Amino acid sequence: MMERLYNIIFEFKEYVVLTLCILFSLIAFALNDAPQIKHLRSIATVTFGIIQKQVSFIPRYFSLVSENEALRQKNIELADEAIRLREAKLENYRLRKLLSLQEESPYQLVAGNVVSKNLLFLRNTMTINIGTNNGVEEQMPVINEDGLVGLIAGVSKNYSIVNILLNTSFRVSGKDQRSRVDGIVHWDGTNLLFENVPKTMDVVPGDLIITSGYSQIFPPNIRIGIVKSIEDQEGSLFRKIVITPAVDFAKLEEVFVMFYKPDDERTKLETAINSNTK
Repeated sequence: MMERLYNIIFEFKEYVVLTLCILFSLIAFALNDAPQIKHLRSIATVTFGIIQKQVSFIPRYFSLVSENEALRQKNIELADEAIRLREAKLENYRLRKLLSLQEESPYQLVAGNVVSKNLLFLRNTMTINIGTNNGVEEQMPVINEDGLVGLIAGVSKNYSIVNILLNTSFRVSGKDQRSRVDGIVHWDGTNLLFENVPKTMDVVPGDLIITSGYSQIFPPNIRIGIVKSIEDQEGSLFRKIVITPAVDFAKLEEVFVMFYKPDDERTKLETAINSNTK
C-alpha cells in the first residue's frame, strides 16, 4: 500500500510540490499581519465575494427551472380540475332542468343521450342511445327542456334515429301562443318557417310558436320557436314568417322520448271520414 502511494507521489511529484507550495503560501498569507498583507487579504476577500455572487446564479438558475416546471405542472392540473368542475356544474344544471321537465310532464318520458349529429344537410338527423329495449317506437316525439327536438324515424334495440326540426321532410302543426293563429312549421333548408299564415293574421316578431295539438303525433303546448321576422310576399296571400328554434341543436346533448300515442278512437273516426270523402 505504501509502495503504491509512493509511486503515485513520485509520478506526480511536480504537482505535489506545486500544491504544497501553494498551501504553504496561503497559510503564510493568512497568518501574516503586515499592513500590506491585510490590504491584499481585503482585496482578495472582496474579489472572491464578487466572483461568488456572479456565479451563484448557476445553481439558482437550475433551481428556478425545476421550480417553474413544478409550477407549470401544477397549473395544468388546476386547469384540468377547473374544467372538470365546470363540466360537472353544467351537467348538474342540465340534469336539474331535465328532471324538472320529467316531473312536470303528463306523459312518460325516457331520457337518452345524443351520440351522433348530422347538421349540415337538408335532412338533418341525430342518433340517440335508447331504442326498443327502452320502449321507444317510431313516430314518438322527442323533446328537451327547451322544446321540440323532432320525431323518432327509425329504431333498433339500443339506438334511435331522430328526424329533427331542421329537416326538410319534417312538418308540425303550430300555433301562435299569444294570438292563437295556426300554421305549419317547416324547414326549407335555410330557415325554419311558420307557413300558411294569411297576411291578415295577427303574428308579430317575438311571439312564441307552440305545437297546436291538432296533430295526432305531437301533444299540444310544446315550444317550437320564437318569431324572428315577418315578410309580406308579393303576389301571395301568405306571409313569410321566420322563426328561431327554441332548441339549440348545436349544443344539444340530452333528450327525452315522449311516450305519446294517438287516440285510437279519433284515428279510426278521422280515417273513416277521410276515406269516404275521397
